[in-house]
Amino acid sequence: MAAILVPIGVVGAVLAALCAIVAGVAIMRGAAGLAGGAVGLWIPSALLSSTASFANQWTPLVVAGAVLAAMLVIGAVVRAIVSVGEPARQVAREARVAAIVDAPDAVSTPRSTTVTPSTGSVPALAG
Repeated sequence: MAAILVPIGVVGAVLAALCAIVAGVAIMRGAAGLAGGAVGLWIPSALLSSTASFANQWTPLVVAGAVLAAMLVIGAVVRAIVSVGEPARQVAREARVAAIVDAPDAVSTPRSTTVTPSTGSVPALAG
């Protein structure tokens, strides 16, 4: 029985770790929907990793939980660090917009087009 349940638990732990990494990156980027979806997929993966516990192997379940906790904390910390610089970036954006709006209008020169002489024939489908 352990020969079947432990590999299933390990696969579940790997899938749970991948979902946790996606959730952490989504939190870093501020994508709440993606983070929620990743955590939603983490739950069945963590349940799958718990199958190894029937063979007294708790490592896959512990790893799945630890990776999720770590990625959620890391994602939140990185998001907070990135958000600290946002006011300065907003001021720089507003300055660029103001420079574009206040710039003098460029004078456009008219394009010259060449006219091809007509052969006088009517296209076949002009009917």
